[in-house]
Amino acid sequence: MGKRVSILLVGISGYGNVYLKELLNNNYENAYLKGVVDINPTRSDYYEEIMNRDIPIYESLDEYYRDKGGTDLAIIATPIHLHKEQACYAMNHGSNVLCEKPMTANPADIEELISTRDKTGKFIAIGFNWSFTPSIQQLKEDIISGLFGKPKRLKSIVLWPRNEDYYNRTSWAGKKYSPDGRMIFDSVVNNATAHFLHNLFYLIGSSIDTSAELENVTAELYCVNAIETFDTCAVKIKTKTDIDIFFYASHSIKDNGKPHFILEFEKATIFYEPGGETSDILAIFEDGTKKVYEDPEKCHLAKLKVCINAIQEGNHQILCGPEAASSHVNCINAMHQSVPHIPSFPTPITHYEKEQRLHWIQGLDDTLIECYQNWCLPSDLGIEWGKLGKTIRFS
Repeated sequence: MGKRVSILLVGISGYGNVYLKELLNNNYENAYLKGVVDINPTRSDYYEEIMNRDIPIYESLDEYYRDKGGTDLAIIATPIHLHKEQACYAMNHGSNVLCEKPMTANPADIEELISTRDKTGKFIAIGFNWSFTPSIQQLKEDIISGLFGKPKRLKSIVLWPRNEDYYNRTSWAGKKYSPDGRMIFDSVVNNATAHFLHNLFYLIGSSIDTSAELENVTAELYCVNAIETFDTCAVKIKTKTDIDIFFYASHSIKDNGKPHFILEFEKATIFYEPGGETSDILAIFEDGTKKVYEDPEKCHLAKLKVCINAIQEGNHQILCGPEAASSHVNCINAMHQSVPHIPSFPTPITHYEKEQRLHWIQGLDDTLIECYQNWCLPSDLGIEWGKLGKTIRFS
């Protein structure tokens, strides 16, 4: 199997805890945790275990690389506005990178990430969970091969309540910019539900490591929580190959709804509707025949194993790198241009659950589900609070 892959984890609270749980609780024969970086490591759920295992803790990447000399894989699980700088630093110091999503909030960073990768010869993977799973990879291969014919239109919806504790968990949650002016644009679709918007772009990319290119974006963005961005969105996207994509997501609803998607092709329709008869992805062809792909949620951390194996095998053609992740970055930027001033929901339909510390909007889930069913936006339904944003076009 070759030498064991050394891993540096940058950011050990928040999502970093997910990586720590995996790396500390599972016996990886081909990889090990060489060190961690965090300015406040005691916040991590695994701080005591890290100390007990004598895993070195550093306050900065510079301190780590000066002391340890390098690492095979640097995992970046820090706030959004730090991703580009830290990913480039790690690659420039000889490490491959697994960077959590989103890759960046600033489209201007994309070129630097790609050029640093190319200059150093290291890979950078962007941690959109589903893109690294065997089921999504098989589905994408079948799409590229033409098994379903040409894609016609795609849609996805995610209704995940998030309370005040969620927005108070960090100083950057729901913020547009960091104190030093770097772009964050943390929102419902640039954080918790980012995976599912990216998945629509990724599946119809022309090659295994690219996503669909965007032609234009028209958004409706709304907010009930005391944040600078938005907690609810409905967006229509057209790709350069004339495919319509609809995406709906909200944190300001009362009841949890699992992610769903429907992909319409010339010869088949593909459904992901967990909670029904199956949680798998189901493709139904015009003649009634079916093909099943395993629920990608079952392989939540496939990205980590893919990166470890890629280093051992010397394979730097990573499944989801900056080219594949760039459509998501560009879409988020366009959504904010489409609606530069986020409207609040009307007071009469706004509710607050004191015990749960949850702001929610009466009837919002039904409205977004109706939009999802009818391939439209709230303003198309004549909803009183519906406000259509500008259409942002890409050159």
